[in-house]
Parts: sequence; structure tokens; C-alpha cells
Amino acid sequence: MYRPLESKKMALECTISELGAVRLACIIGRVDSATAGGLEKAIIPLFDTSGCHAIVDLAAVDYISSAGLRIILMAAKRAKQAKARLVLCGMAPQVREVFEISGFLKILEVAADQASAQALLA
Repeated sequence: MYRPLESKKMALECTISELGAVRLACIIGRVDSATAGGLEKAIIPLFDTSGCHAIVDLAAVDYISSAGLRIILMAAKRAKQAKARLVLCGMAPQVREVFEISGFLKILEVAADQASAQALLA
């Protein structure tokens, strides 16, 4: 399912698909204060079903602000409450650096790509 997440500056796109028992969210664009609300509406519901794991592919994200980090952290907490797992994958170097500086790489599961993320959840 395709969900464009509109902002005044740039649209953020989120495609949600099923990979067996795992949900995959592919994010495209820039995650900032203008698009973070839309991102929240797209990825938080991934954990409405208890035990349903999710992968968030950030390969096409070129920028993430603290507002975006907050949404990712909320999703991780929601996953934990639902007895599920969240795995992030495909981070560009500049996005990975933001996660590293914030300390999020120590508390979140991160994989190099979708295949590695699926292997973590297998």
C-alpha cells in the first residue's frame, strides 16, 4: 500500500508491504519536523497487532532530524509493548551518523539491508 506523506517543503513517501509475518515500511524522502507527523501515522500502526515484527527501510532517506528520531524511538517502544521487534535497515552514511551521535544505534536493532533485517527476525 502506498501512502504519500505530504509536507509543505517536500513529500515523504511510505510504502507498507507484507513479507510473510513481517511488515516492511520503505521510507523515501526527508524526515524532518514537517514530515515527522505523517511518518508517525504510517509506522506506529505497524504494531497494532501483538507480536507483529516490522522492518523500516531507510535506504531512500537522505536526512533525518531529531523529530524523526523521536518517531523511530516511539515506534521501538510501541514494538516492545506489543511484544514485537523493530529492525531498521539501509541507512545512508549521513543518516547512520545521526543515529550514532544520538546513541540510538546502541538501543535499536539495525541491519545493513532488507535481507539482513529479515535474517535477524527469522
